[in-house]
Amino acid sequence: MITRQIDRNFANMRLDRFLRKAFPEESLSVFFSIIRKKKVRVNGVVAKANQMLQEGDLVNIYENFKSVSDDEKDMSRAQSAQIKAEVEAAYEAGDSNIIAFPGAVGSTASAPVATGFAKKKSTWGKTLSGAEKQSNWGARELDIVIQTEDYLVVNKPSGLASQPGSGTKPGESLVEYLWEWGRQEQLDFKPTIAHRLDQETSGMLLVALHGDTLRDLTRMIREHEVDKYYYALVKGNLEKERGTISEKLTRTDAAKGSKMKVGVEDKDAKEAITHYRVKQHYIGYDLVKIKLETGRMHQIRAHFASIGHPLLGDSRYGDFALNREVKKELGLHRLFLHSCRLEFDWQGEKKVLDCPLPKELQAVIDQLKRKPYERKENNFVRSRRR
Repeated sequence: MITRQIDRNFANMRLDRFLRKAFPEESLSVFFSIIRKKKVRVNGVVAKANQMLQEGDLVNIYENFKSVSDDEKDMSRAQSAQIKAEVEAAYEAGDSNIIAFPGAVGSTASAPVATGFAKKKSTWGKTLSGAEKQSNWGARELDIVIQTEDYLVVNKPSGLASQPGSGTKPGESLVEYLWEWGRQEQLDFKPTIAHRLDQETSGMLLVALHGDTLRDLTRMIREHEVDKYYYALVKGNLEKERGTISEKLTRTDAAKGSKMKVGVEDKDAKEAITHYRVKQHYIGYDLVKIKLETGRMHQIRAHFASIGHPLLGDSRYGDFALNREVKKELGLHRLFLHSCRLEFDWQGEKKVLDCPLPKELQAVIDQLKRKPYERKENNFVRSRRR
C-alpha cells in the first residue's frame, strides 16, 4: 500500500490529476485501472476519478507502483498506521476538527506524510558548472520585488525567456532559475509563473509557491482580476491623450517565428483590448502607460504597430530603420516595453506593486527632448516638467 496525505499544493485538485502529478512515471492506464478496481481510497472511502481533494485528506493506494521504492512503501505503511492511531486518539479525546478514516474520524493535519510531488529536490532545474555560474544570469540572485508565503513577484530582465522552449538553451529560462531558487529554499513545490512576458520584455511576473496559489492566480488572470500595466516608448505622437485599441488578433506561424495579424476576420481570431494613456510627449516619440484587458501574445506590440505607432526596438513589428537610428543615437539595444505595475486583491487585501524602468530604458528617456506646448482644436496638449 502507498499512502499520501494531501498538502496545500494538491488541495482542490481532482484525484486523477493528483495521481498523475504525484506519480509521473506511471501510465494513465494504471491510474484508470486502480480507480476502476476500487483500489484507491480517500479517508477510507472508495474514491472516484473526479473527486476533489482537500488539504489533510489521506489517500491510500492498494497497489505497488514500480516507481515507488520498497523503502518508501514500508514508510507509507508505517505512516498510515501512525496516522490512524493519531486519528483514533483524537476521536476518543473528542476533537471536532477531524476528517474521516477507516473505523474512526479524526484530524491528520500534522502527520508528516510525503506528498510525492518531487522525490528529490536536487532534480529541480539544472546544476550549473563553475564557469556557467560566472557567466550565466541565473547564477546571480533573482530580482525579487516581493516575497510572501503564497507567492513572489520577480522582475525579469529583457533577453531572458520566461520558460523553456525552442531556441532557449537548457537551464537558461526564468522558470528554471526559479526551480533552482526553490531547491535552495527547500520548498516542496516547484515555483511556477502564473503568466508570461515576451523574451524581449522586462518587468514583473507573478510566481506561485504552492499548488493552490497557482490555481488561484491563474483563475484570477483568466477572469481579468489582475490588472497589468506597462510602459512603452512608441514612434511619433499619438493624437489622443487616452485611447483604446480593440482589434482581434490571429496567430500565424512561420520559420522565423510566430506573429500576430491584426483585424483579420477568422475563426481563430481572438478578442484583444489594449487601453493606453500618454505619460509624456517627446519630440518624435510618446511614452505611454498601457493597461491590458486581455493578454494575447505580442498584443501591445501588434496593436500599436497597427495604428502606425510601433514600439521602439521592436524587431518583429517595428520600424527597422528607426530602430537602427535609435540604437546608434540613443543606445537602445532592446525592446522598449516594461511591465511596471500589478494590481490585484489577495485574501481581502488590495495589492499594488510597482517596478520602475530599468536603467537602460531610463537612460534613453533622459536623452529625449520634451515636446513644447501645442494648441489643438478645443484641446491643449501640455508637456509635464521633470
